[in-house]
Amino acid sequence: MKSFGGLVTIPVLALSLVGGASSPALAQRFSDPDVLAPSYPTPEPVVDQMLTIAQLKAGETLYDLGCGDGRIVIAAAQKYKAKAVGIEIRREIYERTLAKVAALGLSDHVRIVQGNALKYDLSPADVVTLYLLTSSNERLKPILAKDLRPTARVVSHDFEIKGWKASAIQKVQVEGRQHTIYLYKISDK
Repeated sequence: MKSFGGLVTIPVLALSLVGGASSPALAQRFSDPDVLAPSYPTPEPVVDQMLTIAQLKAGETLYDLGCGDGRIVIAAAQKYKAKAVGIEIRREIYERTLAKVAALGLSDHVRIVQGNALKYDLSPADVVTLYLLTSSNERLKPILAKDLRPTARVVSHDFEIKGWKASAIQKVQVEGRQHTIYLYKISDK
C-alpha cells in the first residue's frame, strides 16, 4: 500500500483479488491505519467452506475480524451452534450488523463489537476468520501467535499468512471466480 498525505491506497493487484476494478473496493481509500481491508463481503458458498474447513463445533467460539455484515458469525451461530464474536471498526457497518443480529434473534449467541481487531483480546477464540489483505494478516500474525491457544484454528479467505504453513488449502469457485481458503492450526504454525 502507498500513503499519500495520510491517505492510503490499495495496489490494483490487491483490488483485483477482492472483486476487480468494478468492485466497491476500488472507490475506497484508507485514511485510518487501523482499517485492515476494504469492505467487501465473503460470498456465502465461501463462508460455508470456511466454517467447514475450520471444523467448527457446537459450543466453540469463533471470532471474525472485520465482520462486515456479519454473515460469518451468523452462519457460525445458526448452522454450527457456535458462539460468535464479530469485530468491526467502521461504525456504520457495526450498527447495521448489530441490528441484523438482533432482528434474527441471535443476540444471545452472536456479539458484535465496534473496535480495532489489532487491539482486541482474541484468547477466547477457538476459530478466527479473516478476509483481510496479506499486509493486514502480517500485522495480525504476532497477535494471533500470542493470544491463541495451540488448539485454535485461523481461516483466511484469499490472503495467506506469510511465514505460516497452511494445514489445508481449499479452492472454491463462485460465479466464475476462484477463491482460496487457507487453514492454519496454531499448533502447526
